[in-house]
Amino acid sequence: MMPVDLIHLLSALVGSDALLTGESAVPYCTDWRGRYSGTALAVLFPADTQQVAEIVQLCAANQIAIVPQGGNTSLCGASVPLPQGEQIVLNLSRMKRIRAIDPTNYTMTVEAGCTLASVRETAEQNDRLFPLGLTAIAPHCEIGGNLSTNAGGISVLRYGNMRELVLGLEVVLPDGRVWNGLRSLRKDNTGYDLKHLFIGAEGTLGIITAAVLKLFPRPRSTATACVAIANPDAAVRLLAHIRASCGHALSGFEIISRSSLDLVFKHIEDAQEPFMRRYEWYLLIQVSDVLQDSPDGAVRNGLLSFGGAVLEFDIAADTDGAENWWKLRKNISEAQKREGFSIKHDIAVPVSCVAEFITRADAALRNAFPGVRIVVFGHMGDGNIHYNVSMPDAAQNKTFIAQQEGAVNKLVYAVVRELNGSISAEHGLGQLKRETIRDYKDPLELELMRNIKQALDPQGLMNPGKVL
Repeated sequence: MMPVDLIHLLSALVGSDALLTGESAVPYCTDWRGRYSGTALAVLFPADTQQVAEIVQLCAANQIAIVPQGGNTSLCGASVPLPQGEQIVLNLSRMKRIRAIDPTNYTMTVEAGCTLASVRETAEQNDRLFPLGLTAIAPHCEIGGNLSTNAGGISVLRYGNMRELVLGLEVVLPDGRVWNGLRSLRKDNTGYDLKHLFIGAEGTLGIITAAVLKLFPRPRSTATACVAIANPDAAVRLLAHIRASCGHALSGFEIISRSSLDLVFKHIEDAQEPFMRRYEWYLLIQVSDVLQDSPDGAVRNGLLSFGGAVLEFDIAADTDGAENWWKLRKNISEAQKREGFSIKHDIAVPVSCVAEFITRADAALRNAFPGVRIVVFGHMGDGNIHYNVSMPDAAQNKTFIAQQEGAVNKLVYAVVRELNGSISAEHGLGQLKRETIRDYKDPLELELMRNIKQALDPQGLMNPGKVL
């Protein structure tokens, strides 16, 4: 079938106003960071699961690859087409209905195009909490993408990744059949738990169209501490200390380097230093409880009893009071984007090894590349560190990235491997790490992954060129 004939049939399925081609399609073919771009025969915006299924059936019959897309906020190039080949982009943003909410069962059934922000707002309106915390992109990222990348964020310490926040899925398979697994059960021991195949698969095994999400009691009191800490080793020890005193009420423990804040102050308006004095390392610690009494006393006692490695701290007993601190944290990625490209690493190591990773990786990079700028921030509470490398001078940085990205990755990932970590904690593999993962994952694991891909998508039409 000629492409023009295919586009005519696709238009008949979704309507001409829900199909873009040519220049109109270009914004959907470039990733959020501006690093990856490709071409698509068309970008389609289906209105419901039935339309998704019909599109997939038509594309499968004509050997046309499909790139599922939500808010297109992927940091690894997973949600945009490749530069070569015949592909369509299937954007699910129109599918944004809240199908059901059951506050008694603490569940919500939503379509894949619902933004994270809208899901959190709906939960709050029903006196419940959906805890996934991606503060920088919550208004833009969508639940389908959150599921497809097994998103993490600032609350994983308490609530877990997206994988832990879902009970059931609806998925359009690569042949166009619809698997209805929208069960809201917390116990269902009847064989393989198929939903976990699709969570974190980045759209390579099927298209998630709806999900049953877990809800939680809405916190009644919150305390947030901004802490200047002597070094990452002290931060690791403080985490264990605070967990012992606050238990499951501890919901966030973020680390921020001085270099991260310097970029924020350079590029983000109204950003303010947290203290009069400048420090090299900062922590944001959040504790929340369903009880009315503020947990700020427990946090304060934990910090005061820790010792001299806590250089300075302040505590806000409500979210509004901590707004300026969280603004610093959530704008680090945006500040880096404005500064220019950097070599990004989204790594995970055991929590007890975070400080060792930073120390060893810093030393290896500064020895190999004098003058290098290392931006460190992330979710220390679950061992996920965003570790980004560049040169301060823009012209020098362009050459540095072009010539040394592979060498930088090898140095960083060598430390990750030695500490039994992962080269991708929450961003996924996409195009960015598709080849790299072969050197760091057990060959048997890769073989099993390929077997699953072959079983579900034998034609290889689901998001080709990503993950595997």
